[in-house]
Amino acid sequence: MGLSLVVRGGTVYDGGGAPGVAADVLVAGDRVVDVGTAPAEHSGLVIDATGLAVTPGFVNVLSHAWPDLLVDGGAESELRQGVTTEVFGEADSPGPADRAYGDYLRDVYEASVTADFRRLGDGLDAIERGGVAPNVASFVGGANLRYLGAGFADRRLSGPELDRVGGVLAEELQDGALGLGTALIYPPGRYADTDELAALCEVVADHDGLYISHLRSEGDALLESLDELLTLNERTGVRAEVYHLKALGRRNWPKMRQAVERIALAREAGRPISADMYPYEAGGNPLYACVPPRFQDGGPEALAARLADPAQRREMAAALRTETAEFENLFLAAGGGSGVLLPRDLRDGTPARGRRLDAVAATLGMDDAEALLEVVARDPWISAVYFFVDPANLELGLRQPWVSIGSDASAHPASPPWSERGTHPRTYGTFARVLGHFCRDRKLFSFAEAVRRMTGLPAETLRLPGRGRLTPGSYADIVVLDPDAVADTATWDEPHRYALGVRDVVVNGVPALSGGMPTGVRPGRRLRRAGS
Repeated sequence: MGLSLVVRGGTVYDGGGAPGVAADVLVAGDRVVDVGTAPAEHSGLVIDATGLAVTPGFVNVLSHAWPDLLVDGGAESELRQGVTTEVFGEADSPGPADRAYGDYLRDVYEASVTADFRRLGDGLDAIERGGVAPNVASFVGGANLRYLGAGFADRRLSGPELDRVGGVLAEELQDGALGLGTALIYPPGRYADTDELAALCEVVADHDGLYISHLRSEGDALLESLDELLTLNERTGVRAEVYHLKALGRRNWPKMRQAVERIALAREAGRPISADMYPYEAGGNPLYACVPPRFQDGGPEALAARLADPAQRREMAAALRTETAEFENLFLAAGGGSGVLLPRDLRDGTPARGRRLDAVAATLGMDDAEALLEVVARDPWISAVYFFVDPANLELGLRQPWVSIGSDASAHPASPPWSERGTHPRTYGTFARVLGHFCRDRKLFSFAEAVRRMTGLPAETLRLPGRGRLTPGSYADIVVLDPDAVADTATWDEPHRYALGVRDVVVNGVPALSGGMPTGVRPGRRLRRAGS
């Protein structure tokens, strides 16, 4: 086969952490055939990368983009940063689900589609059939499995229920799922205890999948929750990763160094433990996640009924004001209403976009805790931005060589209807911020190491064969960017702003971004775990 594409004259970083080398990247079809010197005469398309860096496509290990990609597969906010693979599955995934759970996910994501795919593969195939710029892959959502077993009930699964759920997980792993993803602060996934998780992790370990988890607590019980993940690894042999490693709330900030040390010690002992992060001092979660889980037993309708009961609402407010390790109190971790930003107006028209919760509380004539519950009652699915991370801890985590990068966000254009929704700047800036602010400006790591963290490291951890490297035989997912110009521009006040500095993106040998603009071609594919 003749050459179909040559990326000529750039400095090539292969994704393994080695320094860049001056070379051409030669592509035939969807594969890299050589990294060296291209012949002077050939029939392939030429991308002139003179003076620029050439890297493998970036792997977003924590994406929530699948509902939006079912509507618009362009993933422009990510494509303009060089992301060529989106990975889903924190808590929920596009299958396995029934119609009721699909409707619930549509509400959670404020999406225009109902994701009632019987199997995970059905959902991923639907994204590919619809046309998608990046590749897509997914974990099986732990919340999906928990719902299949017991709905929104706060109870242990029975033996037959657990067997059935484990069987579904095994089928999904055989069909290419990356592993099991959980978010143990949100119902219904939170209702799974350690023994239930261990039973499922045994299934994942049998298939060399990955168990990846938003820990049961990232605040008051951070270390105990990390120990739960380490215990699951020790009991079952499952490879394990911590989603968006951090320590929430000022009083818990000293725990970040202890968490990093515990993971490092486990790795020194040969245990396959890793983590990922997003490069921001604030997180984003649905506001209802602040409500203690016991009030969410039974699902959204049950919570709505409790919010309508003045006595139970007073009890909820009292719980929100109380320091406790019984649940993840995001409200107090952010320092109360002054640390919670609402990114859009409420559904009933109440002004909230760009305002802190304490300001909304003053408008409502309530204290901060009461206002939080009132907002959830009026607008159950609204999300919020929580300022609860220590900047020094953020840099500490990002320095660790076993930490990869995930946006914890969606992927879509900066145009209506998406630009009318609230969002976190990480939607548009995560990967550019790592390369620009933390690599170039803060000098936390070399450019080659930054590239490895977003390419070779996650591809290996996720067992994505042929991805994350620019070597002969690898898939031709390629990014051409200017290391001196790459930067995030999205802000808290104006989050719908594209990143700068990425000029060309190739997915499976086909240009998806050219000269900084989408080509409109959508060459992404559904990816499967190696060995499935």
